[in-house]
Amino acid sequence: MMERAGGQALSSILQGLAEDDARERIAVGDLLAALSDRALGALLFVFACPNALPALPGTSVILGAPLVLLAAQLAFKRQPWLPGFIARRSMARADFQALIARICPWLQRAERMLRPRASALALPPMEYLVGLVCLLLAIVVLLPIPLGNMLPALAISMLALGILERDGYWVVGGLAVAAASAVLVSGVVFASVQAVLFMVMKYLA
Repeated sequence: MMERAGGQALSSILQGLAEDDARERIAVGDLLAALSDRALGALLFVFACPNALPALPGTSVILGAPLVLLAAQLAFKRQPWLPGFIARRSMARADFQALIARICPWLQRAERMLRPRASALALPPMEYLVGLVCLLLAIVVLLPIPLGNMLPALAISMLALGILERDGYWVVGGLAVAAASAVLVSGVVFASVQAVLFMVMKYLA
């Protein structure tokens, strides 16, 4: 079962890590260790949410790879784990603190709304299907598609919180956003291909 560790809210855990003066930098592995007794849902949210925020260039480079791995682990019923070369990636604690300061107000609002309901939609086997959807979305987040990572990352964030708190309504909402992101990304890719073809034809004419 994916329950809260010790009853502590995810936002509180993240704020505690950001305010730890003993750390000069926060590594991906530090997040994994801090959330080791949490569900994959919590980890997916942590790695997806920054990619859903504007004006945070480079976050997909640091957080995209673990997002793909964690989504695959949810889809195929594995325990959370990251290889060393990913776990060692880090950012300055001040930057992490600024990031958490942007995330937590939204997360705290979500935490007040989340509660177990329609839980069959957030439990196995549906949980594994959600993991597959998150895996596809995480791959899209990694791709260099203009405006292509924010909506998929938002969908993963909603699905992750739905799985974490066994809230089927949030799972349905996340799936709806995932469908919308598929339409948007497909449109962007189609338009890009059309533009490239137009330039090639113009060059050859």
